[in-house]
Amino acid sequence: MATFRLTAVSKRTITCAALGASVLASAFGVNVAAANADTPPVEKPAAVSPVTDSKQRAAKETKVNVTASQVLDFAKSQVGTSENAAGGGTPYQKWYAGSQRAAETIARDGGNRAAYLNAAWCAMFVSWVGEQTGARPQVGWDAYTVAHAKWFAANDRFGTEAKPGAVVFFSWDGGKDITDIQHVGFVVKDNGDGTLSTIEGNTGNGKVEERTRPKSQVVGYGYPEYAG
Repeated sequence: MATFRLTAVSKRTITCAALGASVLASAFGVNVAAANADTPPVEKPAAVSPVTDSKQRAAKETKVNVTASQVLDFAKSQVGTSENAAGGGTPYQKWYAGSQRAAETIARDGGNRAAYLNAAWCAMFVSWVGEQTGARPQVGWDAYTVAHAKWFAANDRFGTEAKPGAVVFFSWDGGKDITDIQHVGFVVKDNGDGTLSTIEGNTGNGKVEERTRPKSQVVGYGYPEYAG
């Protein structure tokens, strides 16, 4: 099997949804359309659509003693954390690049660990919060939003109802297919007016922020089975 030597990819050149495609494209010198993870890209890059790998299929068998409120409180404690000028430097990227899961997603998508250090990090943020709170078996962990959503679907925990602590997946053009997903965060609450309150990493400001999002941009929700 061919091996490609990659350099770190700027977060500003890829969306969360296109992370796998961007890492592979960089090996061939292909430019990917510039976009922040929470703003509509000028041109939607082709996305890799990997099957859900078996290493992520433990949610049905693994319980956690963590509540949705605990996860949201911890996520909120990260508000204001910012990337550096190169689009990296966050604890979420550093953690993911050194994790066992990075080795698994590299085997699935290609690339190398260094590519994650400056890559789009919305899914890494969600995964890191799960890791730090002890909820990872239910929250899941991935750097690629489409694969993360497919994992929830494979565990029969993907739907259309906003719930506090749910993992929310967005498509900026309103697409409703899992392969349309471009960004991810946590639901804080359904505001009852067609919008959601969320906590997200890798926003347009390169930070962890609390946001209000229109539900029309939601593809679906992943439901961790929290305690309580």
